[in-house]
Amino acid sequence: MKFLDQAKVYLKSGDGGPGSVSFRREKYIEFGGPDGGDGGRGGDVYIEAVENLNTLIDYRYQQHFRAPSGRPGAGANRTGPSGKSITLKVPPGTQVFMEDKTTLIADLVKPGQKVLILKGGDGGKGNSQFKSATNQAPRRADPGWPGMEMWVWLRLKLIAEVGLVGLPNAGKSTLLKALTQANPKIANYPFTTLHPHLGVVALGDFSFVMADLPGLIEGASEGVGLGHRFLGHVERCKCLLHVVDLCSETLVEDFTTIESELEAYEPMLLEKPRLILGNKADALTPEVLEEQVKALRDVTRLPFYEISGQAHQGFKPFLEKIQKILSSVGEGE
Repeated sequence: MKFLDQAKVYLKSGDGGPGSVSFRREKYIEFGGPDGGDGGRGGDVYIEAVENLNTLIDYRYQQHFRAPSGRPGAGANRTGPSGKSITLKVPPGTQVFMEDKTTLIADLVKPGQKVLILKGGDGGKGNSQFKSATNQAPRRADPGWPGMEMWVWLRLKLIAEVGLVGLPNAGKSTLLKALTQANPKIANYPFTTLHPHLGVVALGDFSFVMADLPGLIEGASEGVGLGHRFLGHVERCKCLLHVVDLCSETLVEDFTTIESELEAYEPMLLEKPRLILGNKADALTPEVLEEQVKALRDVTRLPFYEISGQAHQGFKPFLEKIQKILSSVGEGE
């Protein structure tokens, strides 16, 4: 299934049905009087977060959603049937914005959350509602109230406990594949990952969801490269794993670039628990590895772990640390 994390859709609630103008006419009843019923209500528009969805791809092929209108009233004081409400199903973590992309309408974090977006129009009153002592045969009936309409943006922020961030080709996809059953594309060129991948890491009875996000580059917070589109997914993560390539000749610059982009996008991201994973450690001699690690430790005090995603080395220490972090965060909530 193709990943899609934002979509623009048109929503319209149902119009109210018109009221009826009717008079009771029955044999042996001399004075029937008005008996026009009210129109039915228009259908409402809801958006609901449901399980087993992780993309908005359904809204790429259908962008217009209209709730049915209410039916007209009828004689014998019969109210017209109301239009059925419609519900758009979205993945947990979906935010609903106005057309301006900045005004937040709803944030659906948990499965089962449901929000009313547009209310259907009320039905018009039939002529029986207007009878009075001075107007015993009203021929007035109201039309139904029109429904509401609007364009909204659906924006998905993946719900994953742990997020992998780093420069392109740092080895994030290789690490995700080694730890989970996910099968992301892996190749020796930048921006191999064009959309986030999710995988479940199982540690005995403990498990968590890990997200591999497209590689960030300098200026990502301002829209450069692919990362700006997916930085929002990082906001949902409880812990971030900053993957760096120990074979890089500009290791310190690589690290500070990503840290700066995270801070520029949202300073609160740097307050999340973060671990540094020095990837491709098996490709260096002990002397060079020691120099690279020392250079990195000179610029940060974050916990550091030497690993090799390709050789499946060094996983146990940082996985145990993640388990402690997530357990403590869960208790804090």
